[in-house]
Amino acid sequence: MIPALKLTNVGMRFAMNSGGEKRHFQALNALNLEVNRGEKLGLIGGNGAGKSTLLRIMAGIYPPGSGTVWRAPELSIALLSLGLGFKNDLTGRENALLAAVLQGMSKSDAKRHLSAIGDFTELGRFYDEPVKSYSSGMRTRLGFATALLLDTDILLLDEILAVGDQSFRNKAREALSQKLTEDRTVILVHHAENAIREICGRVVWLEQGQVKADGPAAEVLEAYGKTA
Repeated sequence: MIPALKLTNVGMRFAMNSGGEKRHFQALNALNLEVNRGEKLGLIGGNGAGKSTLLRIMAGIYPPGSGTVWRAPELSIALLSLGLGFKNDLTGRENALLAAVLQGMSKSDAKRHLSAIGDFTELGRFYDEPVKSYSSGMRTRLGFATALLLDTDILLLDEILAVGDQSFRNKAREALSQKLTEDRTVILVHHAENAIREICGRVVWLEQGQVKADGPAAEVLEAYGKTA
Protein backbone atom coordinates (compact mmCIF):
# COMPACT_ATOMS: atom_id res chain seq x y z
CA MET A 1 0.00 0.00 0.00
CA ILE A 2 1.27 3.47 -0.95
CA PRO A 3 -0.01 6.30 1.27
CA ALA A 4 -1.76 9.30 -0.25
CA LEU A 5 -2.58 11.17 2.98
CA LYS A 6 -1.37 10.84 6.54
CA LEU A 7 -2.66 12.80 9.54
CA THR A 8 -0.81 12.53 12.85
CA ASN A 9 -2.22 13.80 16.17
CA VAL A 10 -4.32 16.39 14.35
CA GLY A 11 -6.36 18.74 16.49
CA MET A 12 -8.61 21.65 15.59
CA ARG A 13 -10.41 24.07 17.90
CA PHE A 14 -12.80 26.86 16.95
CA ALA A 15 -13.73 29.93 18.99
CA MET A 16 -17.48 30.52 19.28
CA ASN A 17 -19.58 33.27 20.81
CA SER A 18 -22.55 32.08 22.83
CA GLY A 19 -24.69 34.68 24.59
CA GLY A 20 -21.83 37.17 24.50
CA GLU A 21 -19.47 34.66 26.04
CA LYS A 22 -16.51 33.30 24.08
CA ARG A 23 -16.25 29.52 24.13
CA HIS A 24 -14.14 26.96 22.30
CA PHE A 25 -15.32 23.94 20.37
CA GLN A 26 -12.89 21.05 19.87
CA ALA A 27 -13.71 19.83 16.35
CA LEU A 28 -10.83 17.34 16.11
CA ASN A 29 -8.81 15.86 18.95
CA ALA A 30 -5.46 14.07 18.45
CA LEU A 31 -6.78 12.33 15.33
CA ASN A 32 -4.61 9.81 13.47
CA LEU A 33 -5.54 8.59 10.01
CA GLU A 34 -3.75 7.20 6.96
CA VAL A 35 -5.39 6.88 3.54
CA ASN A 36 -3.75 4.85 0.77
CA ARG A 37 -3.66 5.62 -2.93
CA GLY A 38 -6.69 4.31 -4.75
CA GLU A 39 -8.61 3.74 -1.54
CA LYS A 40 -12.34 4.52 -1.31
CA LEU A 41 -12.99 5.72 2.24
CA GLY A 42 -16.29 6.72 3.84
CA LEU A 43 -16.50 9.09 6.81
CA ILE A 44 -19.52 8.74 9.09
CA GLY A 45 -20.60 10.28 12.38
CA GLY A 46 -23.22 12.55 13.85
CA ASN A 47 -23.48 16.32 13.47
CA GLY A 48 -20.41 17.97 14.96
CA ALA A 49 -18.32 14.80 14.83
CA GLY A 50 -15.64 16.58 12.78
CA LYS A 51 -16.22 15.16 9.28
CA SER A 52 -16.33 18.40 7.30
CA THR A 53 -13.52 19.94 9.34
CA LEU A 54 -11.38 16.89 8.60
CA LEU A 55 -12.01 17.19 4.85
CA ARG A 56 -11.06 20.86 4.88
CA ILE A 57 -7.81 20.09 6.69
CA MET A 58 -7.03 17.32 4.20
CA ALA A 59 -7.64 19.76 1.34
CA GLY A 60 -5.39 22.41 2.89
CA ILE A 61 -8.21 24.93 3.39
CA TYR A 62 -7.70 24.86 7.17
CA PRO A 63 -4.24 24.43 8.70
CA PRO A 64 -4.42 22.01 11.63
CA GLY A 65 -4.42 23.60 15.05
CA SER A 66 -1.99 20.90 16.16
CA GLY A 67 -0.36 17.83 14.69
CA THR A 68 0.80 17.26 11.12
CA VAL A 69 -0.78 16.58 7.74
CA TRP A 70 1.20 14.95 4.94
CA ARG A 71 0.00 14.52 1.36
CA ALA A 72 1.95 12.93 -1.47
CA PRO A 73 3.27 16.05 -3.24
CA GLU A 74 2.68 14.70 -6.74
CA LEU A 75 -1.05 14.17 -6.14
CA SER A 76 -3.71 16.78 -6.91
CA ILE A 77 -6.65 17.15 -4.52
CA ALA A 78 -10.12 18.71 -4.73
CA LEU A 79 -12.78 19.23 -2.08
CA LEU A 80 -16.36 19.33 -3.36
CA SER A 81 -18.67 20.92 -0.83
CA LEU A 82 -21.62 23.29 -1.08
CA GLY A 83 -20.46 26.86 -1.60
CA LEU A 84 -16.72 26.27 -1.78
CA GLY A 85 -13.99 27.04 -4.21
CA PHE A 86 -14.93 29.49 -6.98
CA LYS A 87 -14.13 33.08 -7.91
CA ASN A 88 -17.51 34.80 -7.90
CA ASP A 89 -16.78 37.32 -10.66
CA LEU A 90 -15.69 34.68 -13.16
CA THR A 91 -18.12 32.61 -15.22
CA GLY A 92 -18.53 28.89 -14.74
CA ARG A 93 -16.48 28.27 -17.88
CA GLU A 94 -13.70 30.59 -16.69
CA ASN A 95 -13.63 28.93 -13.27
CA ALA A 96 -13.36 25.49 -14.89
CA LEU A 97 -10.46 26.73 -17.03
CA LEU A 98 -8.72 28.25 -14.00
CA ALA A 99 -9.14 25.02 -12.01
CA ALA A 100 -7.59 23.01 -14.83
CA VAL A 101 -4.58 25.32 -15.16
CA LEU A 102 -4.03 25.33 -11.39
CA GLN A 103 -3.89 21.53 -11.53
CA GLY A 104 -1.01 21.78 -13.98
CA MET A 105 -2.85 21.35 -17.26
CA SER A 106 -1.79 23.52 -20.20
CA LYS A 107 -4.30 26.15 -21.23
CA SER A 108 -4.80 24.54 -24.64
CA ASP A 109 -5.46 21.11 -23.09
CA ALA A 110 -7.77 22.66 -20.51
CA LYS A 111 -9.87 24.36 -23.18
CA ARG A 112 -10.51 20.99 -24.80
CA HIS A 113 -12.25 19.83 -21.59
CA LEU A 114 -14.53 22.85 -21.21
CA SER A 115 -17.39 21.68 -23.45
CA ALA A 116 -17.58 18.29 -21.73
CA ILE A 117 -17.60 19.97 -18.31
CA GLY A 118 -20.39 22.33 -19.38
CA ASP A 119 -22.46 19.48 -20.81
CA PHE A 120 -22.12 17.43 -17.64
CA THR A 121 -23.22 20.29 -15.38
CA GLU A 122 -26.47 20.84 -17.33
CA LEU A 123 -26.11 24.55 -16.51
CA GLY A 124 -27.00 25.67 -20.03
CA ARG A 125 -26.53 29.40 -20.56
CA PHE A 126 -25.52 29.83 -16.91
CA TYR A 127 -22.19 28.15 -17.70
CA ASP A 128 -21.20 31.51 -19.22
CA GLU A 129 -22.70 33.59 -16.41
CA PRO A 130 -20.76 34.78 -13.31
CA VAL A 131 -20.69 32.21 -10.53
CA LYS A 132 -22.00 34.82 -8.09
CA SER A 133 -25.41 34.29 -9.73
CA TYR A 134 -25.34 30.53 -9.02
CA SER A 135 -27.27 28.65 -6.37
CA SER A 136 -25.26 26.36 -4.07
CA GLY A 137 -26.48 23.39 -6.09
CA MET A 138 -25.25 24.92 -9.35
CA ARG A 139 -21.85 25.58 -7.79
CA THR A 140 -21.62 21.99 -6.67
CA ARG A 141 -22.56 20.68 -10.11
CA LEU A 142 -19.76 22.77 -11.59
CA GLY A 143 -17.27 21.64 -8.96
CA PHE A 144 -18.19 17.99 -9.34
CA ALA A 145 -17.91 18.05 -13.14
CA THR A 146 -14.62 19.97 -13.07
CA ALA A 147 -12.93 17.70 -10.53
CA LEU A 148 -14.23 14.51 -12.11
CA LEU A 149 -13.42 15.32 -15.72
CA LEU A 150 -10.01 16.81 -14.93
CA ASP A 151 -8.84 13.56 -13.30
CA THR A 152 -8.09 14.92 -9.84
CA ASP A 153 -6.03 12.33 -7.92
CA ILE A 154 -7.78 12.73 -4.55
CA LEU A 155 -11.50 13.57 -4.44
CA LEU A 156 -13.01 14.76 -1.15
CA LEU A 157 -16.80 14.68 -1.41
CA ASP A 158 -18.85 16.38 1.30
CA GLU A 159 -22.55 15.48 0.85
CA ILE A 160 -22.47 16.47 -2.83
CA LEU A 161 -24.04 13.30 -4.26
CA ALA A 162 -27.40 14.51 -2.98
CA VAL A 163 -27.34 17.69 -5.10
CA GLY A 164 -29.77 18.29 -7.95
CA ASP A 165 -32.74 16.31 -9.16
CA GLN A 166 -32.84 12.53 -9.24
CA SER A 167 -31.66 12.41 -12.84
CA PHE A 168 -28.51 14.43 -12.09
CA ARG A 169 -27.82 12.45 -8.91
CA ASN A 170 -28.00 9.21 -10.87
CA LYS A 171 -25.66 10.62 -13.52
CA ALA A 172 -23.20 11.84 -10.89
CA ARG A 173 -23.22 8.46 -9.12
CA GLU A 174 -22.67 6.62 -12.40
CA ALA A 175 -19.83 8.92 -13.47
CA LEU A 176 -18.16 8.53 -10.10
CA SER A 177 -18.55 4.75 -10.22
CA GLN A 178 -16.76 4.67 -13.58
CA LYS A 179 -13.87 6.61 -12.08
CA LEU A 180 -13.61 4.22 -9.13
CA THR A 181 -12.00 1.61 -11.34
CA GLU A 182 -9.05 3.96 -11.74
CA ASP A 183 -6.23 4.60 -9.29
CA ARG A 184 -8.06 7.48 -7.70
CA THR A 185 -8.46 8.13 -3.99
CA VAL A 186 -11.99 9.04 -2.86
CA ILE A 187 -13.04 10.18 0.62
CA LEU A 188 -16.80 10.47 0.94
CA VAL A 189 -19.05 12.06 3.54
CA HIS A 190 -22.69 11.17 2.90
CA HIS A 191 -25.73 10.85 5.13
CA ALA A 192 -27.11 7.87 3.18
CA GLU A 193 -25.52 4.59 4.22
CA ASN A 194 -26.38 2.94 0.89
CA ALA A 195 -24.11 5.41 -0.94
CA ILE A 196 -21.27 4.63 1.48
CA ARG A 197 -21.80 0.88 1.02
CA GLU A 198 -21.88 1.19 -2.76
CA ILE A 199 -18.72 3.26 -3.12
CA CYS A 200 -16.49 2.62 -0.12
CA GLY A 201 -14.58 -0.45 0.97
CA ARG A 202 -13.42 1.12 4.23
CA VAL A 203 -15.29 3.34 6.69
CA VAL A 204 -14.03 5.56 9.51
CA TRP A 205 -16.52 6.48 12.23
CA LEU A 206 -15.80 9.83 13.88
CA GLU A 207 -17.15 10.77 17.27
CA GLN A 208 -16.26 13.97 19.15
CA GLY A 209 -13.36 14.63 16.81
CA GLN A 210 -11.72 11.23 17.25
CA VAL A 211 -11.72 7.91 15.38
CA LYS A 212 -14.18 5.62 17.15
CA ALA A 213 -13.97 2.80 14.60
CA ASP A 214 -12.01 2.11 11.42
CA GLY A 215 -12.47 -0.97 9.27
CA PRO A 216 -14.41 -2.73 6.50
CA ALA A 217 -17.49 -0.74 5.46
CA ALA A 218 -20.06 -3.41 6.35
CA GLU A 219 -18.67 -3.93 9.86
CA VAL A 220 -18.36 -0.26 10.81
CA LEU A 221 -21.76 0.66 9.34
CA GLU A 222 -23.39 -2.19 11.27
CA ALA A 223 -21.84 -1.00 14.53
CA TYR A 224 -22.81 2.59 13.80
CA GLY A 225 -26.38 1.58 12.97
CA LYS A 226 -26.81 0.03 16.42
CA THR A 227 -26.28 3.44 18.02
CA ALA A 228 -28.85 5.26 15.86
